[in-house]
Amino acid sequence: MNLSNKISVFFFLLFISLNSLYAQQDAQYTQYMFNTMSVNPAYAGSRGQLSIAALYRAQWVGLDGAPTSQTLNLHSPIRNSKLGYGISIVNDEIGDGVVQETYFDGIISYTIDVSRESKLSFGLKAGGNLLNLDFNKLRNFDAEPVNSDNIENRFSPNFGLGIYYHAERFYAGLSAPNLLQTEHFDNSQTEANAVQFLSKEKINFYLITGYVFDLNGNLKFKPAVLTKVVGGAPLQVDVSANFMFNEKFTLGAAYRWDAAISALVGFQISDQFMLGLAYDRETTDLGGTQFNDGSFEFFLRFELVKSFQRLVSPRFF
Repeated sequence: MNLSNKISVFFFLLFISLNSLYAQQDAQYTQYMFNTMSVNPAYAGSRGQLSIAALYRAQWVGLDGAPTSQTLNLHSPIRNSKLGYGISIVNDEIGDGVVQETYFDGIISYTIDVSRESKLSFGLKAGGNLLNLDFNKLRNFDAEPVNSDNIENRFSPNFGLGIYYHAERFYAGLSAPNLLQTEHFDNSQTEANAVQFLSKEKINFYLITGYVFDLNGNLKFKPAVLTKVVGGAPLQVDVSANFMFNEKFTLGAAYRWDAAISALVGFQISDQFMLGLAYDRETTDLGGTQFNDGSFEFFLRFELVKSFQRLVSPRFF
């Protein structure tokens, strides 16, 4: 087994070990300010029109078996009502198919007017996830034999809540997207060489906020913060600073506390289409290895032309 494959197997086994000792965390995003509904169901319908967004993330490129995530969100207000709806699909894969987890959620939101210029939304999501775990693919690396049965399409239900305040230039939200602490599998066996671990998804709490400052007629400054808290895991804080030129082109940087630095770029191609790209570089020891070329994100959003008026500008958040 070559060195690269050894690294891959070690990485995967380390990942499983950390899950068993701490908790499995939700997927992370550098472009969270454009992908808010993935972490807060109350965001559904807040953009005032049908919005469809897709995001692809490749984590730790250059490391065999590193995680990848694909996200697809669709949401819209319900015309002539205070309700919004949405659909969210998130797929995570680790180890080139060794572990695959897919989340499917339906979302409903309700919005009240706080003032003429601000609104408060409440969101509820319900759905679940399908888990696939293929130990046979671990054996393909010529690693130590794993005496365990594969898991195929094991379904675990879940639900989540969120609250989201939004005005023309400011937003803030608090959410817990998955409230059930699911135990996916307990593989404790009597055989001496059996793998023994427990994978448990704990509650992830998110706090997101941001503001849009006018620096001059053509330049806006858009800072944002995302904080994630989960029991048994380190606090995660993402801070970003983006500059928007002519409400079309966005350029910025971000920092994930004790984890990574990032560069972000976005372009509002038209009123309907927006494109976003992000690159992360680890600040940990992993970032300095020859097997890690950083992490990449690709984001694309499509929106129908507004047929009725809402408060929030579709280009700000």
